[in-house]
Amino acid sequence: MSERRNSAMAAGAAGATQDEVRRHNVSTLLRYVHVHGPTSRAELTAAMQLNRSTIGALTADLTNAGLVREELPARGAGAGAGRPSLVVVPRSERVYVLAFDIGVDYLIAARVGLGGAVLDRRELYRPRGDYALDDVAAHLGRFTGEMLSRAASDAVCVGIGAAIAGVVRDADGLVRFAPNLGWVDAPLGETLSSVLSQHGIHAPVAVGNDADLGALAEHVRGAAAGATDAVYLTGEVGVGAGIIVGGQPLRGAGGYGGELGHMVVNPAGRLCRCGARGCWETEIGEKAILDAAGHPDGPRSTVPAVVAAAAGGDPRAAAAIRHVGEWLGIGVGNLVNIFNPEVVVFGGLLRDILPAVEQQLRTTLRTSGLVAPREQVRLVAPGLGPDSTLVGAAERAFGPLLSDPPGALAPLLAAAATPPADAW
Repeated sequence: MSERRNSAMAAGAAGATQDEVRRHNVSTLLRYVHVHGPTSRAELTAAMQLNRSTIGALTADLTNAGLVREELPARGAGAGAGRPSLVVVPRSERVYVLAFDIGVDYLIAARVGLGGAVLDRRELYRPRGDYALDDVAAHLGRFTGEMLSRAASDAVCVGIGAAIAGVVRDADGLVRFAPNLGWVDAPLGETLSSVLSQHGIHAPVAVGNDADLGALAEHVRGAAAGATDAVYLTGEVGVGAGIIVGGQPLRGAGGYGGELGHMVVNPAGRLCRCGARGCWETEIGEKAILDAAGHPDGPRSTVPAVVAAAAGGDPRAAAAIRHVGEWLGIGVGNLVNIFNPEVVVFGGLLRDILPAVEQQLRTTLRTSGLVAPREQVRLVAPGLGPDSTLVGAAERAFGPLLSDPPGALAPLLAAAATPPADAW
């Protein structure tokens, strides 16, 4: 593809100014380096199908803004005739986001640099309960203060992302319903913005459903990378799903799509905390597993203990795993039939269960899934392990910067009162 054609595509049917084309190209280059890490100018030239002088001008813009730096390749890397191609490196220590993962019995906070590097991290595990929003925000504020004390003096926070197992309104981060936390219409986005402003952080706050953010992370950096259609399932106390269709997240009219844990699969089943009876999570969620195995609700290691007991020959634990495998197969069959995904990623406690039920799951899929879509689907564990949701919160927070580096960075630098002399 020629540079002229590339620019024409960026301009779109209605046409675009040179500044708009430049902003598009700057965004594309920064996103590429953010996802792929240090990349040579030669590789960027090939990937973006622009000429070398244009790539040089774009990297100069990003370098002057403090988002990337350029350095010589390591000795021996890409050695050949002529001058070596400079490597474009994201400035992770200087440009970062804050990412929060809010669970029923844990809080995780991280400072994540441009390029995806986790620079600092804090975790708190505690007994389950209906913790108040102010209590959660206070802990996250404390973690933020601790992490900022270790950050470089010229570091700039460009976004805040928070993941929670609940129904979230995209526009303002209002948690409409988080049954396993006991929250109804909790203003999480507004509260985090207020608490973090006390630490000098004035970046935009994005709150998302944990499964949606897990799907985002696995699609960008994990087991679903390169797939245009994927489903990410997460299971802790509840069960949720993030869905990628045609390379884009399926959000729904208000951003509430993907609550597949509350898909009714057994009308004669148990009452769910959402108020319905027989939701999928009442058959495959943590409580269902523990009850079937005769294990009391307890620490986070309990479900892996059930899996281990089943592997060791415990008949009740083995029966519990078979029960979950059967209902998991029925639900996944529905998802395969409806969405025809290339890959289904099993996160949360489902990651621990997958090895024990994978064969049973495939057997059940032969009756619950149509032949054509089930032949295409891969069933996999998350590439990011237990951190899919946290990484997804960081990726959502980076979104505004990656979409429009000049527009997103300028107000943040102004607020920090430390703009580079030649920044946008």
